[in-house]
Amino acid sequence: MTSPTLALARALIERPSVTPEDAGCLDLIGARLAALGFRLDYLPRNGVNNLWARLGDAAPLFVFAGHTDVVPSGPRESWSSDPFTPTCRDGRLYGRGAADMKGSIAAMVTALERFVPQAHARRGSIALLLTSDEEGAAIDGTRYVMQHLAATGQHIDWCLIGEPSSEHQLGDTLRHGRRGSLNGRLTLRGRQGHIAHPHKALNPIHALAPALAELCAQRWDEGSADFPPTSFQVSNIHAGTGAENVIPGTIEVWFNFRFSTAVTEAELRRRVEQTLAARSLDFSIAWHVSGAPFLTRRGPLLDATLAAVRCHTGLEPALSTGGGTSDGRFIAPAGAEVVELGPLNGSIHQIDEHVAIADLDTLSRIYEDLLVRLLPAF
Repeated sequence: MTSPTLALARALIERPSVTPEDAGCLDLIGARLAALGFRLDYLPRNGVNNLWARLGDAAPLFVFAGHTDVVPSGPRESWSSDPFTPTCRDGRLYGRGAADMKGSIAAMVTALERFVPQAHARRGSIALLLTSDEEGAAIDGTRYVMQHLAATGQHIDWCLIGEPSSEHQLGDTLRHGRRGSLNGRLTLRGRQGHIAHPHKALNPIHALAPALAELCAQRWDEGSADFPPTSFQVSNIHAGTGAENVIPGTIEVWFNFRFSTAVTEAELRRRVEQTLAARSLDFSIAWHVSGAPFLTRRGPLLDATLAAVRCHTGLEPALSTGGGTSDGRFIAPAGAEVVELGPLNGSIHQIDEHVAIADLDTLSRIYEDLLVRLLPAF
């Protein structure tokens, strides 16, 4: 017999919610939450769908957070089965979003459906924050909902995000923070000219090369017990007119820092600009911070999550701040403790994305256990 969590995960996967589309996922979830007594606030913005669903008004407030949008499927003919036709085989559920993160959302909802009817004498409040703008620009989703919460005086105490955190077994890894992300778009100006007359031109590629090598070799910090050292990576280089006999007049370089709490965004900017200025280069940089680093230390949320995972898997989760960014970057700055716990991440964004069917029910039980531990009876 199909479990409620598997059935809901299948229903969500068959809705092709390629970012920023929601494709009816939030309406499906909202109807089930309304039946439990949740107040629903749909907060659409610029083509993005968001849902803030809350049960209760008292503190502390625990929040499940996640996203209904998924990345594009890629070539459908490369999949073993249609990416938006949920398919079970060999103990796995296949489909785009199975692991990232419709399986987690299904587990959250079924955990609430078991917990809420028994929660009348428990303290605190529960909410879900769901968006269709996590895999895309991430401007009109969780970031916007957090602005709404601030304007309406609602404060999140604890938040679990259902990102696929596990590496080899469900629950073996729990994320308790994320590195910050700082993007730079560098433009270096030279002087265009004929390639046979280099003395009449200034090649910006040649001018930049030593400085770029210095940036790549720099040690930005030593990291910490919770974070690896900050990394600097070049993602794009653009130069040239397309002609073989023309020295270009400009070069553009896109780069990114994934940085820890051991260094500030302002310090990274200063050191990059200082390195370039020391070589008297004619440059400008457009900077953009995708998110600041955050870290949740041992406390009620982390302790309860670790205990729930131990109870239902027998594992001692490794604490990690690795991976890319998540919507925790918008939630943590408001003062919330944030952890991320979800299924295995080995197939996310890939062809034949999948999740172990048994893990869906275990994850739902872990989420329910977490609610019991954090919101005890009076």
